[in-house]
Amino acid sequence: MENKSEELKQYLQPGKRVHLIGIGGVSMRPLGLVLQGMGMLVTGSDMNASVSTDGSTSMQKVINALGEAFMEDTGANFTYNATGSGTGIKAVKDGTCDIGLSSRYLKDSEKAEGLKETILAIDGIAIIVHTDNSVADLTVEQIAAIFKGEITNWSEVGGKDGEIVCIGREESSGTRDGFESITDTEDACKYRQELTSNGAVLTAVAENPNAIGYVSLSSVKDTVKAISVGGVAPSEATIKDGSYAVQRPFVLVTKEGMELSKTAQEFFDFATSPAANEIITAAGVVPVN
Repeated sequence: MENKSEELKQYLQPGKRVHLIGIGGVSMRPLGLVLQGMGMLVTGSDMNASVSTDGSTSMQKVINALGEAFMEDTGANFTYNATGSGTGIKAVKDGTCDIGLSSRYLKDSEKAEGLKETILAIDGIAIIVHTDNSVADLTVEQIAAIFKGEITNWSEVGGKDGEIVCIGREESSGTRDGFESITDTEDACKYRQELTSNGAVLTAVAENPNAIGYVSLSSVKDTVKAISVGGVAPSEATIKDGSYAVQRPFVLVTKEGMELSKTAQEFFDFATSPAANEIITAAGVVPVN
């Protein structure tokens, strides 16, 4: 034991460099601070004031805006990994990120695993078609029938003759979960394509005159047309007053009983405070605080 202690002392010398890597979500920062106090040069992502987020691609605009404001105010590092809601939720569970991002409510099974949801904002899911499509409004029931393959031609809903092509998101997508929950089409949609991001859906619909898809309202561009649902156009006002039917939450996911790092907690507190409302609104979604 004495030999091992002596061997260890050879490394614990002022000016020596050490790089710490946390395993399984365990923070190495406390040890790093001790070693820094001994005069050692300590590196590792844990040694910088940082916040790591992972998840929903739909939340990209709002989370990047919040992250930029936080970095500017605090000087901390902020990272966002756009992987999809399911992957972000798993990252929190596995301890590989500070805060997960989900564009759907947590399932009971996920809450049972110790995960906690905090609603950041409400986002509308826009139903999009090609800009040349004459259809401007559909009911929730018509949308459901289209995606289930019960309505297959645009002429059945007042459009020109043409076989409807349904574009959706991948199975783990929060946008897909939200859309299918609202339209009551879980496990019933007949997708021609299942894509991994809002951007990919926008491109697919923009390139196909007979396509229909769904994306986060904050992602909509003028390359496609967002239609009304039940006579109500998607907008911040109609989402806030609840009249637009196709809407879902933007959720921050954390782990019950596990404290966030000081910096991650500061970001969480900022993002969920009224001080962040202007930033959230500018990103095209509706704040709840």
